[in-house]
Amino acid sequence: MPHRTPTFSKFIIEDQRRTPDRDPNLTALLNDIQTACKYIATAVARGALNDDTAVEAQTNIQGERQKPLDVISNEIMLRECEWGGKLCGMVSEEMEEPYAIPHAYPRGDYLLVFDPLDGSSNLDVNVTVGTIFSVLRAPAGTEQPTAETFLQPGTSQVAAGFALYGPASMIVISLGAGVHGFTLDPEIGAYTLTHPDMRIPTETCEFAINASNERFWEPPVRHYVSECIQGKAGPREVDFNMRWVASAVADVFRILVRGGLFMYPRDMKDPSKPGRLRLMYEANPMAMIVEQAGGAASTGRERILDIVPRDVHERVPVILGSRSEVERVVAYHQAYDNGEDLVFSTPLFKNRSLLRVLA
Repeated sequence: MPHRTPTFSKFIIEDQRRTPDRDPNLTALLNDIQTACKYIATAVARGALNDDTAVEAQTNIQGERQKPLDVISNEIMLRECEWGGKLCGMVSEEMEEPYAIPHAYPRGDYLLVFDPLDGSSNLDVNVTVGTIFSVLRAPAGTEQPTAETFLQPGTSQVAAGFALYGPASMIVISLGAGVHGFTLDPEIGAYTLTHPDMRIPTETCEFAINASNERFWEPPVRHYVSECIQGKAGPREVDFNMRWVASAVADVFRILVRGGLFMYPRDMKDPSKPGRLRLMYEANPMAMIVEQAGGAASTGRERILDIVPRDVHERVPVILGSRSEVERVVAYHQAYDNGEDLVFSTPLFKNRSLLRVLA
């Protein structure tokens, strides 16, 4: 009896058949992306067994020192996705300028933006990393895309997803009608549907934030965290746990499965950067997935998917997860911006007003 669980390829083909306006070229592109993710998963799984001597790692456009696998993963995505004739151009975290499809290959109607290896700083300690990607339509008549070609709001995404390279390799994807997770079956070499129609639980007692940046947070974020750490004795009357993997793919996947809140908020650590995560190839695809799973995604002051990018490497604050928790943090930002005074007291933060000038 044949196995009835659909593979990733079968799933997106069947989705195309069910959706009359679904472009078969998008299906083909997603197949190329999943192939790239398989190659990257294999490279990540080899860990220290990889021969990195031939790879020249440098400092990327973000000012971050690359790992050899950053370079390898970026090259894999480019090589696997450039030849199929479905793309007009690509943007990557690891490249300053958009990547033009070589003249040897036909050009298509789509744009691909991606972070080839999210969380790569965790490679040395064998923690889950991943790939984040977003697919946009190229404007009609585009032959040679420029950076401006890619500057579309997250609402324009036709597909978004991320891969996980951890205890199991997975792909989580949304085509605009729900979120589905696929686990790589090493026996057949295919991603297989294991998490259909993922929905973020509405009730939660977890949040994820880098607490070492507490002194740089804005008051609304401090207020939210202070309520959580007070537990049952505080105004929330619930004991919260804090989880922080420092790998967005791992933190967001946990939220899809268990609920919770992920925050990489605006802070004053580097005033020249309004946020830490990149809008186009980190925040937007994650926001689409979270919203399609019933959650919400905001900067604290506006919906992430509504932002019109000004630069392909633009950074934004990110607050996403269970809708009620996101709405709570947004309300605290609104109160703070309106000059309302919310006083809170915790052993960590002492007595403080939301409007008090922070030292």
